[in-house]
Amino acid sequence: MRHHTLLAIAGLLLGTGIAHAQDAAKGKALFTRDGCYECHGYVGQGGPGLRLAPSPLTAKQIATYIRNPAGEMPPYTSAVISDSEIADIQAYLASIKPPPALKDIPELN
Repeated sequence: MRHHTLLAIAGLLLGTGIAHAQDAAKGKALFTRDGCYECHGYVGQGGPGLRLAPSPLTAKQIATYIRNPAGEMPPYTSAVISDSEIADIQAYLASIKPPPALKDIPELN
């Protein structure tokens, strides 16, 4: 089987509903392009909006929420952002490393 076919099957078996090779670099660009950073910070650290990284929701959970959000977040329909783009954004958020523990920052000890 071809690589993309295997990825599609794996995505369906995992129940994501989103079956394509996720691209964290593309996700980072989309996160900026679509204005996610304005509320969630450039690295998903939070701000007026919730903290998204590290350990983000699944792409399916993100898609479900942004299609019908609560609070002040505007909805992002599939005409604005596709499920595959959401998967890329999720891959970007998943690529963000957690900050160091406070005990590991010399200036704070």
